[in-house]
Amino acid sequence: MTQAPPKLITFDDFVEWIPENSGKRYELHNGMIVEMAQPVGDHEEIVGFLVQQLTAEYLRLKLPYIIPKTVLVKTSTSESGYSPDILILNRPNLVNEPRWKKESTVTQGLSVPLVVEVVSTNWRDDYHKKYADYEEMGIPEYWIVDYAALGGREYIGKPKQPTILVCSLDEGEYQVRKFRESDRIISPTFPDLNLRVQDIFQTGKF
Repeated sequence: MTQAPPKLITFDDFVEWIPENSGKRYELHNGMIVEMAQPVGDHEEIVGFLVQQLTAEYLRLKLPYIIPKTVLVKTSTSESGYSPDILILNRPNLVNEPRWKKESTVTQGLSVPLVVEVVSTNWRDDYHKKYADYEEMGIPEYWIVDYAALGGREYIGKPKQPTILVCSLDEGEYQVRKFRESDRIISPTFPDLNLRVQDIFQTGKF
């Protein structure tokens, strides 16, 4: 991951700065622009598989959700904005989002039933920074998909093992459940979702 430019900027400046049609993803972390590294193939296969599964589930339930390609999530208390791997949006609440029409940016937890980050080498952002900011925003459910077991031992055990953490909001704080191997993921947003951890981690491995 590289950072440029080195000076601190506001979210408004960041939105104006983002280059068009660059093919790159950028985030703003406490006023610092961060260029996101190009994901590896396994990362993208897992993202694609999860998008298929989650889309099928909200369509089955006839929920007014969409999974957009590129949307920024602006935090409420810092000059930060994230571009999640998977972001489910609640379309009816978008009318209440002041930045949606012009900036494709959401700022309210009511707009985001579920957000997913697939862990890469910058795992501390997913386990610390984004965890805290998504919680503070009031996003009801946050998945940390650590297929390569990169996170700290306090999160994924010792010895480290591939894990999915489902963080669900309870009285303003995330309650975390860990799922591994043949566990079926328990999702408050999609309680009937029939999806096992090994189904996700084995996608693309023929």
